[in-house]
Amino acid sequence: MTTMKSVQTAGVHTIETVDVERPVPGPRDALVRIRACGICGTDVTFLHMGGMPARAHLGGDMVPVALGHEPAGEIVEVGAEVTGLKAGDRVVVNPQDAPTGIIGCGGRYGAMSEYLLIENAEVGRSVAVFPDTVPFDVASLNEPMAVSRHAVNRSQAKPGDKVVVFGAGPIGLGAAIWLKLRGVEHVVVADVIPERLEKALAVGADAVINSAEEDVTARLTELHGQAANALGQPRPGTDIYLDAAGAAAVFDTVIANAKWHAKLVMVAVQKKGSEIDLGGMLRSELTLVASQGYPTEIFEVTPELGEHQDRFAKLISHRVPFTEADRAFELALTPGAAEKIVVTFDQ
Repeated sequence: MTTMKSVQTAGVHTIETVDVERPVPGPRDALVRIRACGICGTDVTFLHMGGMPARAHLGGDMVPVALGHEPAGEIVEVGAEVTGLKAGDRVVVNPQDAPTGIIGCGGRYGAMSEYLLIENAEVGRSVAVFPDTVPFDVASLNEPMAVSRHAVNRSQAKPGDKVVVFGAGPIGLGAAIWLKLRGVEHVVVADVIPERLEKALAVGADAVINSAEEDVTARLTELHGQAANALGQPRPGTDIYLDAAGAAAVFDTVIANAKWHAKLVMVAVQKKGSEIDLGGMLRSELTLVASQGYPTEIFEVTPELGEHQDRFAKLISHRVPFTEADRAFELALTPGAAEKIVVTFDQ
């Protein structure tokens, strides 16, 4: 048996790198050698839980989760029936297409491994090929940037719109980039960490707000002009609010500031519930739009990720070798220690 190393949960706030059998591709499969894999907030959630319930709907005992769903790598072997792929092709992966379960999210395979089996490998569905001009670490941003792109698509933002993004983590900053590439006139990013706000300006935001220190209403009115809600009460002229923070305070802030027919796009996982002021929503006819995953965007973003790679590369705060996976996940578990961590494998 040929083995490989793979990272999985090993209890609360603990990972272990284990030796597992290296998958052998069947006639319709492909085997990818992983070269880079990002760490996502979902990975951290599994670590907080200590794994995944064996029977999620019944709350069973926790079982280990093979981690990693943001990979980029190169094809090393293809099955006889696979078309459009060959050894040496550099690929990004759709983790949701795997028939044995979502890669790195409770499925049979995780991408924080030396090799990853792509079952029923099909270009444009399970994988997309990218050129060798794009570094593997930047390519590994493909999956989270598809999440950001779907939120922006759900917003239906137009060039003349004025938008504020709450949360300057990778998803929020990715949304800011896509909004600007979409031609949106004015994009503001709000966060409470100054370094994140500096990064927001570096990737193209028109302005930033430190919501811990500044009056959000006054700043948005200054930046986006003054409008009103349905009752004629003064409100900032912001057209679209995008929540990439997941904090209850964001909902409260949006409802308190929303003008008539403003829109709130929710892409962040809400960390805990809040009492929503439905009357406030009514007074502005606020539209709430939820954004989940990437129904069509997973490979729509791939060419533009390459075209604008220098801009997207700014999102990566740490590159950590796979041999130091423990350190990478310790960083991910430490609030404020890192923004986007990409684990790199020997080239």
